[in-house]
Amino acid sequence: MSNGDGGGRNDLRMPDDDEVFAEVVEMLGANRVRVRCADGKERTARIPGRMQKRVWIREDDIVLVEPWDWQDEKGDISWRYEKSEAEQLREEGHLQ
Repeated sequence: MSNGDGGGRNDLRMPDDDEVFAEVVEMLGANRVRVRCADGKERTARIPGRMQKRVWIREDDIVLVEPWDWQDEKGDISWRYEKSEAEQLREEGHLQ
């Protein structure tokens, strides 16, 4: 271990073909958040029931969003990265 930063690189979950990185910009209530996606679009994303009580999502969190096929301006959050994981994604150039 190096100087307390948790050691080397973690293998992080990467987006599937139908997922994009996104940053939470606003909490809308009713299990919905506004996200700015890596493809340049802002979307309304839904926090699915399986995550609601287990994963707390806040503004500025980095998440994976799966845009809806039938409504591109909306999507579902499929994953939330911890702060350290988000920093690693930035360092590796996955995020702007």
